[in-house]
Parts: sequence; C-alpha cells; structure tokens
Amino acid sequence: MDTEHTEETEEFLLPRSRMANERLHAMIPGGAHTYAKGDDQYPENLAPVISHGHGAHVWDIDGNRYIEYGSGLRSVSLGHAHPRVLEAVRRELDRGSNFVRPSIVEVEAAERFLATVPTAEMVKFAKNGSDATTAAVRLARAATGRPRVAVCGDHPFFSVDDWFIGTTPMSAGIPEATTDLTVAFPYGDLTATEELLNRYPNEVACLILEPAGHTEPPPGYLAGLRELADRHGCVLIFDEMITGFRWSEAGAQGLYGVVPDLSTFGKALGNGFAVSALAGRRDLMERGGLRHSGDRVFLLSTTHGAETHSLAAAMAVLTTYVEEGVTARLHALGERLAAGVRDAAASMGVGDHVVVRGRASNLVFATLDENGQPSQQYRTLFLRRLLAGGVLAPSFVVSSALDDADIDRTVDVVAQACAVYRKALDAADPTPWLAGRPVKPVFRRLA
Repeated sequence: MDTEHTEETEEFLLPRSRMANERLHAMIPGGAHTYAKGDDQYPENLAPVISHGHGAHVWDIDGNRYIEYGSGLRSVSLGHAHPRVLEAVRRELDRGSNFVRPSIVEVEAAERFLATVPTAEMVKFAKNGSDATTAAVRLARAATGRPRVAVCGDHPFFSVDDWFIGTTPMSAGIPEATTDLTVAFPYGDLTATEELLNRYPNEVACLILEPAGHTEPPPGYLAGLRELADRHGCVLIFDEMITGFRWSEAGAQGLYGVVPDLSTFGKALGNGFAVSALAGRRDLMERGGLRHSGDRVFLLSTTHGAETHSLAAAMAVLTTYVEEGVTARLHALGERLAAGVRDAAASMGVGDHVVVRGRASNLVFATLDENGQPSQQYRTLFLRRLLAGGVLAPSFVVSSALDDADIDRTVDVVAQACAVYRKALDAADPTPWLAGRPVKPVFRRLA
C-alpha cells in the first residue's frame, strides 16, 4: 500500500532506503552506477531507493509512490514498462540475445533508424553514449589526421573517456598530455569559434556539441558552424543523446535542418534498455568498415552492442514516436508543466528564484538565492519539499506517460515548496529547512 504524502509533514523519513544506501556504498563506489544518481544529489537521508516503476510513477522500498521526472536520466521518455516496447522485447527473449554472427534484427533496426533519421547514411549501435561519442571523435581524428578535439564548453557532458573527463574537475588519473588535446568553444559564438580554429590551424579534428540545450540556437548559428567546419576541414559532430527524439523524431538536426557529419544518439532510443548509436556520412562511417582502401579505424566493437532485445526495443521506440506523435505530446506536457510551475512560483513571490528553463520537452529548474545566484542550499530545500509531496524531480524532464492530473499535482506540490522557499528567502537563510548537508554538484574535485 502506498504511503500517503503530506506536504505539511515536517519530517519525511525513508528508513529502508537509508539502510539500502548504506549497503550500496559498502559495495559500489559512490553508491550508484551513475554519478548523477548518487545520494549526494539528494537531501541528506532522503535519497529513495526504487522498488519498481510503471508509466510516470515509481515506488521506493519504503512504500512511497512518486510522480517521476527525468526518468532514467532522460532515457525513459515513454514511461516505465511501456507495452509496445515490452512486447517487442519479449518477442526476442525466447529467440536468443547474442550470436557469433549478426542477427537479422540488426538489419531491421538499422533500416528503421535510418528511415527515422534520414540525414544519416549509416549507423552502428552500441550500449552507451560515451562509446558512441568517443568513436565519433576517433573517426574524426582518423579522417582528418589531426589531434585536437574542440568541445562546446557550455555543455556539461560528452563522455566518460579521457578526452572529455580530463577537462572536468574530476580529472584524476588522466594524463595532462591527453587533456591538452581538448580545447573548448562557446555555444552560439561563431566569431570565438573561428578564432579558436585559427589559433590551431590544421590541428582541430572536430567540433562536437549538443545542437541545442537550455536555450534555442541563435538564428543561423548551426548553419554557420556547418560552414566553419567545412572551411577549416573539421568534422562536425552533433551529440544528440538528449535532443534525439525529444526535439523531433529525426533529432535536432531534423528540426533545424542542419546536417552534421556524424551524430550520436542514446537515452530515449531504448526507453530504458541499453542502446546507443553512432550515425553519419557513409564515406566517414565506412572507414570503420571493410569497404575502403585506407587505414582501418577501430570504430565500435562491442560484445553486447547488438543484443537482439535492445535493438527490438529501439525499433519499438522509433515506431511509437512516429505513429503516436510522442514528440508533440512531450512538448504539450512540458508547456503545461512550465506554465504551472511559473505561475505557482510567482504566486508565492519566488518567481525570480525558482526558474524553469529549457525546451518544453527537456525542462530543468534553477534555484536562486537572495542575490539571484544559483544555490545548492535552496535546491536542497526545494527537493526536500518535492519529495515530501510525492514528486521525484531532479529536473522537470517529462515522459509521455504523464497525464494532466500528474502535472496538476506536481504544480500543487511546487506551490507548497515555494511557500517554504519564500520563508527561507525572508529569513535570508535556508539552513533551518535543510535538515542536513546540501546537495552537491556531480563534477567536483573532492568527495
């Protein structure tokens, strides 16, 4: 039976989750297999450990039910246990999942993907996004014979591999010589990007970026970047891990009409099943194949990259997006949620402090202090009240399984959280409402 959440309750306890978190930390470094899922991202002793999920709801092992946002770090965009996806997966489970030669499912999945993302000419599947983005970088270096990688410095994450992680505060274990080969350019600034390319003439193999983030690309920016890459002989790589399918069925490249040389997809592609993709121009992709005369590129070679049930899940996701207009639904839900949260925050006098940002299908929120600066303490206060109200929301990224009642309930809980937020602002000190240490950023040098 679900535990009833009461927003008025000052003390919201998760004893079983707390014990399970201790067990997790005893055996798993960080207590989770993804840093963004760590309990340091949640208020102290209020990091629920999940029992199961269905649709837009999850249940923790203490018996609490939550409306969930950002499901599976944005990967579960159709909701948990989606029937079309599960049906496709079940069809493959009894037929074997991995063979010594390619299965016919690999052909069908590639055809379905390329039909959905027609700007790409070839595709190779893998299990996680980092493998795909690193393969894109390796391919760009091989094709250009250049060593440097230019990453968009305004985007938070591209890969767990050395070429990117070496640029973050968590760079321990990565040689400086590797990090020195990665340079950064600012999003939306073509002049600064060209200055970077001129600073390293004939050295930059690729420009890699998310085509869009929390703001829309400035008019002409992506087309200008395409022109810059062509003029300077760079490979243009779009990281569509997040924008893929959430922006349009054909990704951000399909929405904005700018074709990259290579692009990477993941997250929404499997609706929680492990599958990612590297896609792009045939002449580049074929360098990792057998039908060219140049040096071979070890592009992607993964034992489990073509598990039949994961590729079946991907095909079901692609079909569902196209046939059911999922992207449009995500935008409609997000617009309703954003409007409700903004109204709730404004009505409680914190409209300038609880701020919703991003495309409607990919909303995040900022928590600002008395001086309008981002605050981990105020984020902690806000998350505590959301959790107590039955809303698990490290972001406000929607899934299509949400309904209007879920959105309305979320807005009610946000309003009650904002009332507490107002009290903390008036006191110029959120500490009395934290009940422990504040949440922490993922990328930091010390634990």
